[in-house]
Amino acid sequence: MKLHEYQAKNLLKKFNVPVPDSNLISNLEEITTIQNNLIFPIVVKSQVHSGARGKAGGIKIANNINEMTKYATDLLGKQLITHQTGEKGLPINSVLLEEGINIEKEYYLALTIDGSVSKPIIISSPQGGMDIEAVAEKNPEEILKTEIHPVAGLLPFQSRNIGFQLNLDKALFAQLHEILTGIYEAFVDSDATLIEINPLVLTKENQLIAADTKFSIDDSAMFRQKDLFNIRDKSQEDSLELEAEDQGIQNYIKLDGNIGCLVNGAGLAMATMDAIKFAGGSPANFLDIGTANNPESVVSALQIIGSDPDVKAIFINIFGGLAKTDIIAEGFVKAKEQGLIQQPTVIRLAGTNVEDGKRILEESGIDFQLADGFAQGANLAVTASIK
Repeated sequence: MKLHEYQAKNLLKKFNVPVPDSNLISNLEEITTIQNNLIFPIVVKSQVHSGARGKAGGIKIANNINEMTKYATDLLGKQLITHQTGEKGLPINSVLLEEGINIEKEYYLALTIDGSVSKPIIISSPQGGMDIEAVAEKNPEEILKTEIHPVAGLLPFQSRNIGFQLNLDKALFAQLHEILTGIYEAFVDSDATLIEINPLVLTKENQLIAADTKFSIDDSAMFRQKDLFNIRDKSQEDSLELEAEDQGIQNYIKLDGNIGCLVNGAGLAMATMDAIKFAGGSPANFLDIGTANNPESVVSALQIIGSDPDVKAIFINIFGGLAKTDIIAEGFVKAKEQGLIQQPTVIRLAGTNVEDGKRILEESGIDFQLADGFAQGANLAVTASIK
């Protein structure tokens, strides 16, 4: 689950991470209640779950109340379209009015989990305020990764090493350590998967401030992070993903392609998407139906896929272990009979009860293509998607 910038900063403040003073508004009337307390310039920042807001016109600098009101008017209630949101964009339901900062230098900090070492890592770079991917590609030597032992936690010498890597004055090392400690404590306490501060600003007053923040929470931690999940903004999430969640389908992710995928097992689902790409197509979703041994679960999953206007063909790829292929086949037949999917469908079945599954499909009289193998199924699905 992603947090908005203002939510992330409110959380970081609890862990003594310095952030700019700000006010959140969701309508223009709220300006009148705060305007006497504002010190210009003010940065007007649209609150959406996307990066590259500035490039898309979602961040403006106002030098007076008239400019600020105009920018807030231009942004509130609109859709912000960035390279991360797709053509539809995301709704701007609120804007953050944030004090301007006297910027001397910008740095990059992030804390995430490195699965290859099974530890939290801090990623730091003296090149802040830009895409870290671009830094990694052009100047990989400018990126430092610091592993944190989950028992020992962040140690002072690690903060000093990061300070040296950022070329900070030693007088700032104590500030940096307090910020890094706060970020790490917030990360652990919130079951976060990512905290990114880009940029971490050194002001002309010699203060380090988290100027912009991304914060993501592990969805699996919902049961113990109820307060955080209560502030979740579903308006920023894909409608099909929300519908899948309401149907009890936890492993559906909308993608940009046109071939819907229904697969059992995350590994097979990833391999299925690879096979589609190798065959010249593009998957419209990730969907791991797991050990769904209830036809209604299959019907619900196919309803989600079939309702996606981008889907031009469907590939059902099942290798039955605990999942029974005859149940999958029964669910597919029901979905077709109920008119939930109109797209041409390719089915590949293998494993538990495969003969029963194929018999159910053949006796249904429903139009579909049966694939004998993995690659053949992907090729058939791609062909069907471009007819």
